[in-house]
Amino acid sequence: MGKDNIAADDGVNRAKTYQLVLFPLNNGATNVYYVLVLSYIATFGSNVLALGAVFASFMVTGMRLCDAITDPIIGALMDRTNGRFGKFRPFMLIGNIIMAVSIIALYLFTPFIPEDKMWLRYCMFILLYFIWVIGYTFQTSCTRSGQTVLTNDPKQRPLFTIFNTVGSMLGMGLMQFLAPILRANVADYGRAEFYRVLAPIGIAISFVLTLLAIVGIWEKDCSKYFGISGSRQEKVKLSEYLEIIRNNNPMQRLMVAGAGCKLALSIATNTTVLCMLYGCMMGNYDGLYLPMMVLGYVCSVPFFLLTVRTSQKKGQKASLMRYVSVALICYVGVFVLLMLWKQGSPAVNLTLFEAGSLHINLYTVLFIIFFGIGYGAYYATADMPIPMVADCSDYETYRSGKYIPGIMGTLFSLVDKLVSSLAATVVGLSVSAIGLNNLPTADTPYSPGMSTVVLILFCVIPMAAWALTLLAMKNYELTGQRMAEIQEINRKRKQAIDKGMTMEEAMQTYR
Repeated sequence: MGKDNIAADDGVNRAKTYQLVLFPLNNGATNVYYVLVLSYIATFGSNVLALGAVFASFMVTGMRLCDAITDPIIGALMDRTNGRFGKFRPFMLIGNIIMAVSIIALYLFTPFIPEDKMWLRYCMFILLYFIWVIGYTFQTSCTRSGQTVLTNDPKQRPLFTIFNTVGSMLGMGLMQFLAPILRANVADYGRAEFYRVLAPIGIAISFVLTLLAIVGIWEKDCSKYFGISGSRQEKVKLSEYLEIIRNNNPMQRLMVAGAGCKLALSIATNTTVLCMLYGCMMGNYDGLYLPMMVLGYVCSVPFFLLTVRTSQKKGQKASLMRYVSVALICYVGVFVLLMLWKQGSPAVNLTLFEAGSLHINLYTVLFIIFFGIGYGAYYATADMPIPMVADCSDYETYRSGKYIPGIMGTLFSLVDKLVSSLAATVVGLSVSAIGLNNLPTADTPYSPGMSTVVLILFCVIPMAAWALTLLAMKNYELTGQRMAEIQEINRKRKQAIDKGMTMEEAMQTYR
C-alpha cells in the first residue's frame, strides 16, 4: 500500500497527494479577492466614487469593529456544523458566492449612482463592503481550520505551505499580473472601466479555484476526522471561547506573528505604494512593476523548498524565524538604497530598459539583489502561519479535549483582515499627510514627500512587523518535537475513546 493511501494504520491521518495540492487552492480563491478588494477598494472609493481618500481608507479598517462580533459567531457556527456536506465545504461555497455577488454590485453598479446622491454612494459602499467581509470570513477561515482534517502528519503539514503558496500565486499572482495589463489596455486604476473588466475575471478565477479546493477536502470533511471524539464531540458554548483563547498561549503568539507577516506583505505590495515607488519616483511603472514582481516570485521558489525542509527537520517555528530574519536583514539594504535615491539622478534610479535595450546601473543591480532575496524570503514565510493554526488547534484538543477549528480559523482570519485593512488606512493617511487628495496612480507626477512615504511604507513598517514576528515566536512552545508529542497523545486518546473510554477518562489516562 502506497503512502498516499495510508489513512490511519498507525493512527496518523495522512492526506493523498491530490488533496494536499487541491485544498490549498481555497487560499488562492480568497487571495483573488484580497487583491481585487483590499488592494484596490480605497483607490476605487477615492477616485471612482469620489468618496475621499481618507474616508475610503479609514472605512476599510473601521469595518473591522463589526468583525470582532461576526467572526466569533461564524467560527462557532462552523464548529457546530456537521451535516450531509460536512463542516467546511458549505462555508467555502457559500462564502465565495456572497463575495461574488457583493463585488459585482460594488464595482459594476455603484458608479452609476448619480453624483447628486453622494449619500447613497457612501451607504452602498459601506453596505456592500460589509457583505463582502462576511463572505470572506466564511471562506478564508476554512483554509485555516480545514487543515486539521486534511492531515496531522508532522512531515506532511509543512508541505501545505508550498501548495498553499502555489495556490496563493495562482490567485494573487495572476491578479497582480493582469492588473497592469488591463491598466495599459483598458483604463487606469482610477477609472470605473478598469474594475468592470477586472472584477468578472477575478470572480471567475476564484470560483474555479473554490470548486477544486472543495474536491480536495471532500473525502476528509467528515466526522471521523473531527478531533479525538469524532461525531461524539460536545458542543462548545460561546461563553467558553474566551477561556480557551486566554489559555492557548501558542495561538496568542501565532496571532501576533501572523499579524506581523501579513502587515509586511499588505503594505509592501499595496498598489498605491508600488505606484509611488516605480511610477512617481523611478518614472517607469510599466517597465519596472512586472519585472520586479516576476523577480520576487522567482526568488521565492528556492525559499519555498528551504522552508519546507527546515520545517520537516526542526519544526515550523524554526523555519519561520530563520527566513523572516533573512528578509529583515536584506531589507536593511533596500532601505539604504531608497535613502540614497535623488530625484532626477540617473545613477541612483532604477533602470532596466532604455530605448528598447537592456540598461542596468549599479544601483539597480544592488536593488535586485537585496529586494529579490528579501522578497523571496518573506513571500515564502508570509503564509507560513496558516498551517501553524492547525498545530494550535491540535494543541487545544490536547489541552482541553475540545475540537474547535472554526473559532481558531476565524480568530486568525480576524487578525488577517484587521491587518490587511489597517494597511489601506496607513497608506491613505500617509498619502494625505503629504497633501494629496486622491491616492496616487502610476501616472501621478512625483510630489515632495513621496520618497519619505515610500521609505516608511515599503521598508520601515515591514521591518518593524518582522521584528514583532520574531519577538512573538521566541517563546512559542510548539516546536517540531513538542508537536510530535502532542500528536502522539491525541492519537492514543482517540483510539481509547473509539474503544469505549469516556473523554474524561482518556484525558486523565494519557497525559
